[in-house]
Amino acid sequence: MEQRKKIIILSDIIQNKVQKEQELARYNEELVRIQKHIAMLQSDLSLTQLIIDMIEQEKIIDMQEYIIERNKDKLITKDE
Repeated sequence: MEQRKKIIILSDIIQNKVQKEQELARYNEELVRIQKHIAMLQSDLSLTQLIIDMIEQEKIIDMQEYIIERNKDKLITKDE
């Protein structure tokens, strides 16, 4: 009888191990999916920041042009 208990316990341990391996495989698959999603979001965020930077830079250039145009008659040129 003692040997039968050991066999049952061993089979339970093996079954538990298999279940944990399956669970680990599922979590690893989910981790890969989440990592891909994170990479996509980081790429999207970088692109968005690049667009914001480009727009801000364009505003700076436009302001410079506006100031020059506005003060054109006040500028001293080399001909004068």
